[in-house]
Amino acid sequence: MTELSPAALRGAVDLSSLRNRPAAAAAGGPAAPAAGTPFADLVIDATDETFGQVLELSRTVPVVVDLWAEWCGPCKQLSPIIEKVTRELGGRVLLAKVDVDANPQLAQSFRAQSIPMVVALIAGQPVPMFNGAVPEEQVRAVFAQLLQLAAQNGVTGSLAVDAAPAAEDATPEEPALPPLHAEAFAAIEAGDYAAAIVAYEKALAENPRDEDAIAGLGQVRLLDRVQSLDLQTARAAAAAAPLDVSAQFDVADLDLAGGHVDDAFGRLLDLFAQLPSDERTPVRERLVELFGLIGAGDPRVVSARNRLTSLLF
Repeated sequence: MTELSPAALRGAVDLSSLRNRPAAAAAGGPAAPAAGTPFADLVIDATDETFGQVLELSRTVPVVVDLWAEWCGPCKQLSPIIEKVTRELGGRVLLAKVDVDANPQLAQSFRAQSIPMVVALIAGQPVPMFNGAVPEEQVRAVFAQLLQLAAQNGVTGSLAVDAAPAAEDATPEEPALPPLHAEAFAAIEAGDYAAAIVAYEKALAENPRDEDAIAGLGQVRLLDRVQSLDLQTARAAAAAAPLDVSAQFDVADLDLAGGHVDDAFGRLLDLFAQLPSDERTPVRERLVELFGLIGAGDPRVVSARNRLTSLLF
């Protein structure tokens, strides 16, 4: 993602009507515990009625809000990954799941035009994370960046978790990350994207078909490219020079990092169409790289790839 910033969703999300609303357990299930009370699980269901409490908890830890629906196929791919990563962080993050069909006011407040839509809350301020399903390596990278942003804004608490005894039929623990992947993730958490790139490149040198390393490398390269960019400056430069490949790349990266996938693809495809044939290769290569970040099966990738093919031939 880009340097995650609450300003990125300013004006797009209006949670004012949900603040200070008393939690109505009868209408939406049990309310979330207070910050000092042990949680049975770090994944909770949030409702129109209980969301005021969720907002308050975001002053203690970053809260990730997963807007989903039972009928949504991509949600069923993304939600288990987000739940897994949240639980692994041991109380540093809380995940609030929102069924958009059962909670229309929240869906409207977040202006959820498509799902899955994942937004974080830091001290009550919304921060964009994902629109659509993304691979686990990308989820881990964005969670690491979320914790960095939370620390910058003074949100460094932790939630207590009940130490419930493990069930006899509990699911076996997930295997540990391969060493180079773990090295890359640690570097991402520390904000050292250059070191993460080196680790993923080593993993690919060992196994060129390592899909997780391919996805992770693409994501961390994106993080590295956008960390020093300013959105307004980049957009102004791109508007002033519509055929400047570097300027258009910057805005496309920022759009993709902010979840505006169609905008990013559309910008690069329009650029590809306007450039002379001997100048198109870098744009095609960047598109292919970004396709890999989103996933070959994503409808937005399928549509953009089809348009690219038609432009090529």
